[in-house]
Amino acid sequence: MDLELQDIPGQLMQSLEPFKKYKGNIISVVHHRDRKTPRGTVPVQIVFEIDPSNIENIKKHLEDNGIVVVRAGEDRFIEETSVLLIGHVLHSDLGDTINRIDSTGFAEVEDLSLRMPGIEEPSSAYLRIRATGKEEIGKSLSILRHVGAEKDLLVIEPIEAEKI
Repeated sequence: MDLELQDIPGQLMQSLEPFKKYKGNIISVVHHRDRKTPRGTVPVQIVFEIDPSNIENIKKHLEDNGIVVVRAGEDRFIEETSVLLIGHVLHSDLGDTINRIDSTGFAEVEDLSLRMPGIEEPSSAYLRIRATGKEEIGKSLSILRHVGAEKDLLVIEPIEAEKI
């Protein structure tokens, strides 16, 4: 949910009140202080988890308190990871590889960068994957490991700080 707040002390705390009332879990709050709206307000983005039936209650509460809601929407994908694929990525059907993640319904390849040094040279692809949760990220990585073995691609996974 994106909110547009005036840069007045105390208004941010007032804007967080309905999240408490409707049992929302705030994931992040980002102030875009480097830019102002035409009305001179500072845009603020709040990402949260909540029962979808309470989104309208939160919007109404905010608007009743003079806080402009610019956008409110559902983003099912709350976890992300990045992976490198090295090998003949294009010759092994990159579209199929991406589709195996996207077709799960719980994850999507959201960003892709490709490096192709030469026609017969191995290429590399950077994929940023977003998923509905940590478990689903794990399932996505498992799918990529399987695809990598099948297509003779090296899959370089992230090192997670929790495991160090």
